[in-house]
Amino acid sequence: MHAPSLTRAKLMTLAIGIPGGTLFYVLNLPLPWMLGAMAATTVAAISGVRIALMPRLRLVFVAILGIMLGSAFTPEVVQGFAIWLGSFAWLGLYVVVATAGIWLFYGRLAKYDTTTAYFAAAPGGLNEMILAGGALGGDERRISMSHATRILIAIFVLSFGYRWFGGYTPTGTGAAASSNPMNWVDWLLLGGCGVVGFGIARALRIPAYALVGPMLLSAIVHATGMTHSRPPVWLIAAAQIVVGAMVGSRFDGVAPRVVGQALLLAIFATAILLILAALFGEAVETTLGIPFSAALLAFAPGGLAEMSLIALSLDVDAAYVSSHHIVRIFIIVLAAPLVFRLFSRGR
Repeated sequence: MHAPSLTRAKLMTLAIGIPGGTLFYVLNLPLPWMLGAMAATTVAAISGVRIALMPRLRLVFVAILGIMLGSAFTPEVVQGFAIWLGSFAWLGLYVVVATAGIWLFYGRLAKYDTTTAYFAAAPGGLNEMILAGGALGGDERRISMSHATRILIAIFVLSFGYRWFGGYTPTGTGAAASSNPMNWVDWLLLGGCGVVGFGIARALRIPAYALVGPMLLSAIVHATGMTHSRPPVWLIAAAQIVVGAMVGSRFDGVAPRVVGQALLLAIFATAILLILAALFGEAVETTLGIPFSAALLAFAPGGLAEMSLIALSLDVDAAYVSSHHIVRIFIIVLAAPLVFRLFSRGR
């Protein structure tokens, strides 16, 4: 794809994603801006419309989302952080059980080779699993499609499931977003969290650095009471559109037959993971008293940015949810390649 056509494809992604988000918002559907943009771009990509990823734009808006998530770390939340340690222990067990279960699913039923099945199963960051799996001889396309379709299904199932069965009313952009005007000091402080946090996390090669770095600095300034401001509603809506459109654009150039096969496998894999997430969510609520609604999102098999946006939209504890997905990614990114090498050497 030449530069002019690539530029058109990128612009087409937004030209399709924005009306899709607007339509879902008008219809009062859950998480409308992200789900609408995601649905519209996915359908367009599968139909043969040329759209393209915009990684740099996504990084900018993911950093904004990180600032938003950091604002959830109020002094009251920080005081209760100790109880999360038990939940992190449950999360570690969940990662082991979930990876083993889905590894068997892709290896035995889908007939993927061992390497591809393992990295398609590991519930870590999509990009990290593609890179690690490809480096060790796995099929990058199958790994990519497995994660992308699982994220797609999980987002829709959870968003509508909370609306229909949990009684949660959609708030459009996230209940925690601020509609109050920010002064220049707030803009400077939060903007600094985004830029400095992004730069430091990237330099340290932290997984999901675009979100984690800004979120950590934002959490510090909010937990210490330096500011109580949050990004405005319109900016969070824009972040949802970009994040949703980027999920859909991952299907660009993929044949409908291939997408259909991946979706069919992902339906079963996602069902297994959601059942496990629900079981562990019940265990967390029973043993630690953390609400099931938050625990389910914290253990759910979705992307960090996407699950965090769902938590914001539903006014569920976004700090708890995002923290668990960050820990999960760290566990997988650090441990998955090492465990696979040890397993391969043992065989």
